[in-house]
Amino acid sequence: MSMSLPVEAPPLTTDADGVVRVGGTRVTLDTVVAAFSAGATPEQIAQQFPSVSLADAYQVIAYYLRRPSEVEGYLQQQTAVLDAARANNEPRFDPAGVRARLLARRRTGHP
Repeated sequence: MSMSLPVEAPPLTTDADGVVRVGGTRVTLDTVVAAFSAGATPEQIAQQFPSVSLADAYQVIAYYLRRPSEVEGYLQQQTAVLDAARANNEPRFDPAGVRARLLARRRTGHP
């Protein structure tokens, strides 16, 4: 008896912003790879992110292990995008004194 071995694509989708997500969830490839790189097992990843099935966690990690340079390139690109957004937003939204301003708003009753 022979067994059919279907080829399954990894459960990864790219959203409109170019972010790779696991299946139909909001969990990103970056998140799963970071958790795995920090020592989390697929079981722990599936527990930490209930919308990611155990099978999907294994498939995403397998994809990463089979294509490390491709995934690392994507992660570096995402880091660059994030850094550029941060550099663009920090001058517009000064983080200094945020807590004091929020507490002052609370005291005066302003939203």
